[in-house]
Amino acid sequence: MIVAVALLLQQAVGQPLSNVTVRNGDKATTVSVSLSDRGPVVAADALAAALAGQIETRAPNEYVVAVAGVRVAVTAGVPFVRVGDQTLPLAAEPVVRAGTLYLPYSFVSDFLPRVATGVTFDTRRAVLQHQLAALPPPPAKARSLTVIVDAGHGGPDRGMRGPIGADWEIREKDITLDVSLALRDALQERGVSVVMTRSTDTLIALSDRGRIANAKKGDVFLSIHVNAANPNWKQPGAARGFETYFLSEAKTEDARRVEAMENEVVKYEISHDVAANDPLSFIVHDMEQNQHLRESSELAATVQRSLAKMHPGPDRGVKQAGFRVLVTAFMPAVLVEIGFGTNAAEARYLRDPRRQREIAASIADATMQYLAGYQRRANAASQ
Repeated sequence: MIVAVALLLQQAVGQPLSNVTVRNGDKATTVSVSLSDRGPVVAADALAAALAGQIETRAPNEYVVAVAGVRVAVTAGVPFVRVGDQTLPLAAEPVVRAGTLYLPYSFVSDFLPRVATGVTFDTRRAVLQHQLAALPPPPAKARSLTVIVDAGHGGPDRGMRGPIGADWEIREKDITLDVSLALRDALQERGVSVVMTRSTDTLIALSDRGRIANAKKGDVFLSIHVNAANPNWKQPGAARGFETYFLSEAKTEDARRVEAMENEVVKYEISHDVAANDPLSFIVHDMEQNQHLRESSELAATVQRSLAKMHPGPDRGVKQAGFRVLVTAFMPAVLVEIGFGTNAAEARYLRDPRRQREIAASIADATMQYLAGYQRRANAASQ
């Protein structure tokens, strides 16, 4: 009776008749119910705000009411709406007054509870409840990958010096540090954590470099070096190119030469591994290294392929040798000879900061490619 009288007295949207409480999850909002010549109505924008939704205007008198997980296409003056490919009736047509879209009260009390998931209406208390779906637990954060970057030599151990016959000089320890720092930056730009065995001109024992890598739980160990020609070669100053080694028994005379050259740093070290002659220690160590032998070979091949795309020197291939720096790193580990410092043209190339960054980027790209494949293989093995 009261509504009938009110309808006779009002021909447009007037003062609020009452309120409806809209609960969106734990948040409660009061939305006014007004009376129009079509019956009780609620402002669409107020309802959308209470439900954290929105009103989209498509054309004059055409709207999309996006609330509670549904999109309802509404036309003012038409008592039908579209939800997806369905046409559904309303108890009364929506109206527009003073630029505001009003929806019939039944849109709140009856329509939304029928079409929207998790929506109910308590008629007695005039409460529209939208129960928000529980959010899925956040995915477990992937462990950050860690790459150990080892700049060869350092401190009193200058490494190789060259080039042969020139009146200027490069030292291996300087080139390896510059390239390793550039490699660190390139890997960090690719989202990888990097641990440097040395970041200044200091001597780190060969056996300690692997221990650093193990203590930091490295995923990959990259040792950067500069090659030197055998002075007994016919034209030692002409030797050029790059090569990548993984830990295994040296198979060629040249590999044994490089192995001896890079292991020579032990003469600068004052400590030695007491457990090195322990038979049990040797057996455990051998098992740990064999576990990573195949992966180290794959990493070496990936690095060599990447360098071949940009390095001006000849590709000297993937080789194997018993480098002491790789012995104690229980992870895929390689030693990269980035060029011959004894060759004048290659020495100039290696000391150029721009070329150093290019070499570093190439090794970083190869490392990322290898790590992606390694993770795929590890996931497949665990299934």
